[in-house]
Amino acid sequence: MKKVIIIGAAGRDFHNFNTYFRNNPVYQVVAFTAAQIPDIAGRKYPPALAGELYPEGIPIYVQDELESLIVKLEADECVFSYSDISYQDVMALSARVNAAGADFSLMGYKNTMIKSTKPVIAVGAIRTGCGKSQTSRRIVEVLMEHGLKVIAIRHPMPYGDLEEQKVQRFATIEDLKKHQCTIEEMEEYEPHIVRGNVIYAGVDYEAIVRAAENDPDGCDVILWDGGNNDFPFYKPDLMVTVVDPHRPGHELSYYPGEVTLRIADVVVINKIDSANFEDIQTVRANINKVNPNAIVIEAASTLTVEDPSMIRGKRVLVVEDGPTLTHGEMKIGAGVVAARRFGAKELVDPSKTAVGKLAETFKIYPNIGNLLPAMGYGEEQMKDLAATIDNTDCDAVVIATPIDLNRVIKISKPNTRVDYSLQEIGNPNLEDVLVDFVSKIKK
Repeated sequence: MKKVIIIGAAGRDFHNFNTYFRNNPVYQVVAFTAAQIPDIAGRKYPPALAGELYPEGIPIYVQDELESLIVKLEADECVFSYSDISYQDVMALSARVNAAGADFSLMGYKNTMIKSTKPVIAVGAIRTGCGKSQTSRRIVEVLMEHGLKVIAIRHPMPYGDLEEQKVQRFATIEDLKKHQCTIEEMEEYEPHIVRGNVIYAGVDYEAIVRAAENDPDGCDVILWDGGNNDFPFYKPDLMVTVVDPHRPGHELSYYPGEVTLRIADVVVINKIDSANFEDIQTVRANINKVNPNAIVIEAASTLTVEDPSMIRGKRVLVVEDGPTLTHGEMKIGAGVVAARRFGAKELVDPSKTAVGKLAETFKIYPNIGNLLPAMGYGEEQMKDLAATIDNTDCDAVVIATPIDLNRVIKISKPNTRVDYSLQEIGNPNLEDVLVDFVSKIKK
């Protein structure tokens, strides 16, 4: 029996285990390690999810302990299972594993993709923060206009009780409270809910897709709404990948983003309204290099600001999506673009006044810049976020997160929201692509 450590971040790692290792007597998974997400380590993957081969469950450790775990647990192989990490960092991790005496491996989609009984459209990206959510929402709008019932399934974010989170269904805003969602989860689920479609998430994605296929409200199409730059958990009938010209070259230098680009049927070049022409051309050349047969769609990330007077001539604190700024390394998000367009006097640096978990975040990711990541993985982080906003000397707060932070934390300073959506430029566009897809479904 081969002893395995799965290197993860509470998402792809659990999926790889469930689909390949859970009932496989050839392997014994002796541990998970956790990175990227705070407060995940120290838990167990519970026996109820781990299966009969693991009556005690499987312990989860911090990734920093990897070498000592390999020795202590006599691990033969370490399976890398998380996303949005540079090739340099992937291979540095491989060197650590090999130096400790174990094999290092990456899993492809053959052994991890689940086949649905419904047609599947998958949306992925080459980095966190490219605009997957905007693209997913636009696809849902088109499909609904054609009379189809769409069920969205989101990449996992299981930060609470894993057993309780096995299968989660969100149809109303009240469901977000029921499942005790973090800010990050609400940012992904709420936009789907308010548009009238049901979204599923959780831990066991075989059980999740079977529930979605038989949803009480009906289901014609499954939309896989990917996380980070991971490739889909389900076998897609149409694969859409979003690229970002604000980070030219990243489409060929981050794992597994290049995988999502290579398997794409459609590639959306987003944010062309705010990117440099040379960077757009670099991205175009790289798409043509690795996937010349893909349909390429150009799109803008259009912005609307609730109250522009809150920005014009003001010293503003811009709050952006947390993971996009941290492991996504994004420097120019919707809030920054809005601040520049509407004449902000200054973007205030919150790093010196950050408290608690947010202060730690700025230490771990020192290159965030003059932005505040909306880190809200739990109650403590949400309190730290509110306190950091209160502590920051600014005239107003620009909220550029997918949900209104005023609903989940108390913001005492004047503030305004930035909303953003995908707008295709010219042809081909998503309508063109989806009309053919819909016609096949309706036959």
